[in-house]
Order: sequence, then structure tokens, then C-alpha cells
Amino acid sequence: MGLLSDAELGMDPTQVLTLQTKLGEGSYGTVHKALHARSGTTVAVKILPVGGADITQSIKEISFMTGIQSPFVVEYHGSYLRDTELWIVMEYCGAGSISDLMETCNMTLSEDQISVVCRYVLKGLAYMHSLRKIHRDIKAGNILINTKGESKLADFGVSGQLSEATMKRQTVIGTPFWMVNLSPHEIEGTRRTLMILFREKLRK
Repeated sequence: MGLLSDAELGMDPTQVLTLQTKLGEGSYGTVHKALHARSGTTVAVKILPVGGADITQSIKEISFMTGIQSPFVVEYHGSYLRDTELWIVMEYCGAGSISDLMETCNMTLSEDQISVVCRYVLKGLAYMHSLRKIHRDIKAGNILINTKGESKLADFGVSGQLSEATMKRQTVIGTPFWMVNLSPHEIEGTRRTLMILFREKLRK
């Protein structure tokens, strides 16, 4: 059984989770640090207005993450529909993203640090690719770090599920700075994006 039991998923989320610090806010909604009352586990909760511009993207993200279980990918715990809000409960990564870390500490990553992060990311990508899933927006802001220093892939709003009929995509989606041409071999494109990402970090 996952963190949230079937019974808890049928309850009002305010009876299951205690919202704490607001971690971020944008046009999409808000992200909060929260406490799971029964277990005492700290989680991250993304709260979005139903009908908002990003709601369809978030539903895709939920569908994509369901069933993913890897120590190299941020874990999805469950979701709630509360009044006019969608609550998405995720694993909490206390150190934030790589971009947050570099900005807060006014630092860049050393080659040794980059090699460690790259190892985690490659393992996460290998797992996802084994499930025919692809991450289409790899960047420093979508690689989170927990308090143990472990890096995890996150933010799957533009990720895709590969089927036998659609092994090659013809669309280009993602943050423009990190984006590469995803056609005709998107998995290879993912690898190239990763190389671009870490090369840029080495140069800064």
C-alpha cells in the first residue's frame, strides 16, 4: 500500500494533510509543503484551480505518473478533487531543484557534483524508457534533490507515453532553452538534451 490508503483518498484532503509552508506560486496554482497526519511523512501538495489553464496538463501528469515506482523519479502519492481545487500529492524533496540550489547558494556545480546528478538522472530515464515513457522537458528546474542528496526527475506535464504505433513523435514541446529536435528519434533526443543540460552547467 502507498502512503495514502484507499480510505484516505476518499476523504477530504484537509482531514488527511496539514498544509504548512508555501513552496511556490504561479499561474498554475500553488505548491505547499504538507504533513501526512497518519504517518508523519512530509509531502508536497500542488493545488490547482479546476478549470484553470494548466488543469488539462496536470491531469496528463497524474495519468503519466500513476504506476511509476522508482527511487530516481519523484513519487506520486495520489490526488483529490476538493470543491473547485485539484490537490496533487507528491514526494517532498527538501533541497528543491538544482536551479534553486544554485541560485540560493550562488554557486555552480562542480564536475564531481554533475557526475553524481547525471548518474541519478540517467537511471531515472532508463527506468522510464523501459516503461516506454519519455520525459520531454529535462532541465535543472525539473531535477529535484531530497535531504539525502539524491536527485530525482520531476514535472511530467509534457511527458509522453510511447506506444508501438507512436514510437516517433512529430511535435516539439518543452522549455525552449533546453529543447532539442524530438523527431524522429525522441529517446535519443532525450539523451542529447541531457548532454546539453550538463554541458551548460559545466560552462557556468
